[in-house]
Amino acid sequence: MADWLLLRMPRAPEQEASWILADARGNAISAPQSGPLEQAAQRAAGRHVCALVPGTDVLLTEPEVPVKAGTKLQQVVPYALEEQLADDIDDLHFAIGKRTQGSTTTPVAVVSHALMDEWLSALKSAGLAPECMYADSDLLPENPGHAVALLENDVVVVRPPVGSTISMPADALVEALLLARPKGEAGDGTGRGLILYTGAAEWQEYSPKVESVRDQFDGIKVQLLTSGPLSLFVQQLPAVAGGGKPINLLQGRYTPQTTRAVGWRAWRVAAALLAGLIALHMAGKGAELFLLKRQEKTVDASIDQAFRQAMPGEQSSTNARRRMEQRLILVRGGGSSTGLLPALGALVEARGSVPGTTVQALSYRDGALDLKIAAPDADSLDRVSQALRGNGWQADLTSGNVVGQGYEGRIQIRPRGQS
Repeated sequence: MADWLLLRMPRAPEQEASWILADARGNAISAPQSGPLEQAAQRAAGRHVCALVPGTDVLLTEPEVPVKAGTKLQQVVPYALEEQLADDIDDLHFAIGKRTQGSTTTPVAVVSHALMDEWLSALKSAGLAPECMYADSDLLPENPGHAVALLENDVVVVRPPVGSTISMPADALVEALLLARPKGEAGDGTGRGLILYTGAAEWQEYSPKVESVRDQFDGIKVQLLTSGPLSLFVQQLPAVAGGGKPINLLQGRYTPQTTRAVGWRAWRVAAALLAGLIALHMAGKGAELFLLKRQEKTVDASIDQAFRQAMPGEQSSTNARRRMEQRLILVRGGGSSTGLLPALGALVEARGSVPGTTVQALSYRDGALDLKIAAPDADSLDRVSQALRGNGWQADLTSGNVVGQGYEGRIQIRPRGQS
């Protein structure tokens, strides 16, 4: 599985972005870094990109929405929250989270369209295309037995054991921590424990306020983050990849192209070339088949012509080879050495010794084989006759004349001693 680039957008334009690399299990494989978005984009190649936006700009809430709303949640939720929002719902983006089984509430993240457009535009300009986007407060770890809080700079984020995450100014730290106490606890005023993540500077400044509410919890555990909260957020990536509780803001009109669509776009040129190659191959095979068909017709015509010349009077050339073999057996006279086949054998041997000669026509009658032969010159034709005589045949050159660049003549072959 591919690694992750977890990128945190700055809270103000003058601030820098920060990022960290992690494996698929949420283990950091680099130290947190900060700088321009373009610098972070250099680390994105081959990795999943997850963007975090300031939780102070995103409202996390859990309104009660009828279960029957089903697929119409996107239409119902804005009106369910309309009275709680100061802005016009048409100016806001509503991202729907995963409803807990048996719960009557639905997790919802609300953020303005203007901010969504601003963040995505900045990311695109830097060459980044995140697969998911979350409020950083939504990646605060969840602990069913404790409230969890993050105190960073001038903001405190609190996740109660049950309910939505709350982001408040650090000046209201006491009020935020008291809101984190579970409702309906025992009358002694104590609640379950609190886990507080913070930096050394923040702890030094706000520790008196934290100590002032210690008696409201069953113990407070403080963990100092020496390199910022990214190392804490990155641990939630497996839950993000598995479709866990954090609400992905990239919904509706902000839904990114799917991996399949991106993969198809990347391979579209290769696929087009492959399709062209297949089409070219098919066209070539079609042309080859067409030529073979034409050649087959030419061969069939030649066979028919040769058959009719060799066997005058025959009307059909069906089973030409078998019928010609039967006729040749008869012509041979039961294996005599003076028939057609011995003469043809002698002719083949004679032609083999004189390259460039071609038999244009032949006829066999009364023990004599008449040949029409094309040769490069008269000397080649004479050498064919000599080769036949050397093999014990009577070979007579009956005619000859120059034709084009070659020579054409007729030779009659008879068994020696036959007149």
